[in-house]
This record gives sequence, C-alpha cells and structure tokens, in this order.
Amino acid sequence: ENHKRNHTLVTEFILLGFTDNLKLQVQIILFMSFSFIYFCTLVGNLGMIVLIRVDPRLHTSMYFFLSSLSFLDIGYSSVIAPKTLVIFSAETKDISFAGCVVQFFFLSLCANTELCLLAVMAYDRFVAICNPLLYHVVMSRRVCIQLVLGSYLYAFANAIAHTSSLFCLSFCHSHVLDHFFCDIPPLQKISCSNTRIDELVHFTFAAIATIVTIVIILVSYTYIIFAILRIRSAEGRCKAFNTCASHLMVVAMLYGTLFFMYLRPISSDSADQDKVVAVFYTLVIPMLNPLIYSLRNKEVKDALRRTIYQKIIPRYK
Repeated sequence: ENHKRNHTLVTEFILLGFTDNLKLQVQIILFMSFSFIYFCTLVGNLGMIVLIRVDPRLHTSMYFFLSSLSFLDIGYSSVIAPKTLVIFSAETKDISFAGCVVQFFFLSLCANTELCLLAVMAYDRFVAICNPLLYHVVMSRRVCIQLVLGSYLYAFANAIAHTSSLFCLSFCHSHVLDHFFCDIPPLQKISCSNTRIDELVHFTFAAIATIVTIVIILVSYTYIIFAILRIRSAEGRCKAFNTCASHLMVVAMLYGTLFFMYLRPISSDSADQDKVVAVFYTLVIPMLNPLIYSLRNKEVKDALRRTIYQKIIPRYK
C-alpha cells in the first residue's frame, strides 16, 4: 500500500542528460552537434523516401523496405532528439510521468519494428539471390505490405508488454533519471520496488525479439553465401555481395549496440557508458543508414543523378 501511495506521487522525472554540471561552452557544442545529427537524419531519410518514390526504377520490394526503414529512422530519432535538445537549452529538464511512458512506448515500437524490418530485408535478399526467377512472384507488393504491417503489429505488442512494466515500478526516494531519455535501465535503478520480475520480463521480451530476428538474418545469409559461392563469374559474385553489404553493415551496428545495451545485467557504474551507446543507436545509426545505403548502392546513386538532372536542374535553366 505504501509503495502504491509513493508511486502515485511521482508525476514527473528530471532528466540529467549527460551531466548536471556541464559548462556553457560544452552545452553549446553538444546542442549544435545533436542539432546537426538530427538535421542530417531528417534530410537523409526524407531524401531517401522521396527518391524511392519519384524514381520508377526503385519501385521494387527492396527499396520499398528501405523507404520503410527510413521512415522508422525518422520516427526513432524524433522520439529522442527534440527532448534532448530541450535538456541542453532549457533550465527545466523535467518530463512528466505520462510523457516518459509515451516516449518509451514509441522508442520501443520503433526499435522492435526496425529489428523485424531488418529480418524481412534479409529474407528479401535471400529470395532475390537464391530464387531470382520467382522473386517478383514471392515478393509481390501485397506480400511486402503484409510483412511491414506484420512487423508493426508484432512491435506494437512487444512495446505494450515493455511499457506496461513501467506501471509496476514504485519510485519513493528519487525521481532524477541519470539519462537523456526515459529507458528501462535508468528507471529500474531509481525504483524502490523489487525490480527482479520486471527485469526478467524486459530481458525475456528483448531477448525473444532480438534472437528470433537475428536467427532469421543468419539463416538467410547462410543460404545467400552458399548461393554466391556457386556463382561462377567474379563479377557476378561481387554484384550479389554488394546488394547485401549495406544491409549487413546496418545489422552489425544496430545489433551490436542493442546486445551491449540491453542483454546484460544492469550496473550502477555504467550510466555514462550507457549514454554514449544510447546516442549511437538512437541518433547516430538513423543518420548513417541512408548514407550507407546510398554510398554503397549504385542504383541509388544513379537514381539520385537522374532525379537531379531530369527534375531539379531543368527548373533553374
């Protein structure tokens, strides 16, 4: 009963950000850096979506999934970046309990959808390389839409399970979060209730989502590697591998940081380390994704050139 009473008293949290005693110059540098990252994320991912939309040659399942990934990256960073910029620029660093729950829910939704989408993209590459003659039949427009919607539905259920655990936590002594957004580990650290069951639920759902999607990716790429090795020409092998290299790079970055962040015990002395890793997977990776896919993809670069020369430059002539 006492826990419940204390829990209802918590109406807001204080987000410390990276530290509560930053010098003004450092705050300005961080604010400008985060603003630049967020701006690049919006421009890069919106640009990718528009480019895929306007170029008919990119109207394939692979680029449909890629535009869905760009949309997710915009949502991913938009959940975190605006509030983080407010923390750097404003004296008040509070976030309401309801705002904290909403922020965590959408973060969880975007993260889980992205994991599912990366697994779907691996399956798409598997079909394209291992069954090229059936590719357009297997990966029809209807199937692609169903796979994306299925990813969102699964992620929604997963996010509900994660977010519901927040209402089981009691906060008696402190409402200061040593983080720059609402996340499960820092919330569990300041909770005065027994978080063992909450940690187990969170770990189980995170592990299932991560392991299931990584198994799909590994199985798909095992078949892809064997298929590539059977290609006789070196040029053919190189072309097949290049269609997968960008995706593999994104998978390695995202899964590496998520494994480090969530699939390990909560440590009280790892707060600063967690913040750096969190910056990478919530802000830096969404910025890098369109760069990775555009710089390593000849079709995207060709589409960008065509769009510039056919639709942008003629307007200024």
